[in-house]
Amino acid sequence: MKPVRKAIQIIYSVYAFCVFVILMFLAFPVIVVASAFGIKGGNFIYNVCKIWAKLWYVFVFVKHKEVYKVKHDKKQQYIFVANHISYMDIPTMVLSIHQPFRALGKYEMIKVPVFGWIYRAAVILVDRKNADTRARSVRALKAAVARGISIFIFPEGTFNETENTLKPFYDGAFRIAIETQTPIKPLLFPDTIKRLHYKSIFSLLPGTCRVIYLKEVSVKGCLTMNNLPELKQKVFSIMEEELKRYM
Repeated sequence: MKPVRKAIQIIYSVYAFCVFVILMFLAFPVIVVASAFGIKGGNFIYNVCKIWAKLWYVFVFVKHKEVYKVKHDKKQQYIFVANHISYMDIPTMVLSIHQPFRALGKYEMIKVPVFGWIYRAAVILVDRKNADTRARSVRALKAAVARGISIFIFPEGTFNETENTLKPFYDGAFRIAIETQTPIKPLLFPDTIKRLHYKSIFSLLPGTCRVIYLKEVSVKGCLTMNNLPELKQKVFSIMEEELKRYM
């Protein structure tokens, strides 16, 4: 039965990829136009991406489920952080944030034909190997916060391909939180690796993708960079403990 199941999974994965591409091409002209309209255009792009993700989930039989450990204030501005382990984190992220936001994304993704253009229009790009682009991305993120827009960062930076629950966090999200005095909102994506493993695009499976909303972490009292290690460790510990319960 295993060869038959694998063949069915490959066929399903190819089907899902084709649907993804079709929806991407339908969204492309709308995003091109919206990208010319500044902040409002950027907000509209994320709404288009949300529709795109919802439709794709319907066609590939994936269910988005939100689990609230605490009441979530959709009008509050946050710095959202989440674990990162699968390409399925991207549609899950888009569907999870219910207020205007901007995400930090890897520069390498813009090399993907057509999708790369959409990606460039939707995220704030960072090349972690380049100090200048890192600095520009931080300025762009802080500018978004100054305009009342939430931001989303995967603090692990890249996929967690280790045996550990989480990879060590980068400083960026926590530095911005302290400098802008914006609370951190941890999210968990415990199921995305079950839907699509990072090792193969042919590992896609239908099912549920949960997002777990944890209690926000206040930065009040964290006024200098001396507080950064403590804040980062606090968020890391909270996310690590809760992830072990759901994975």
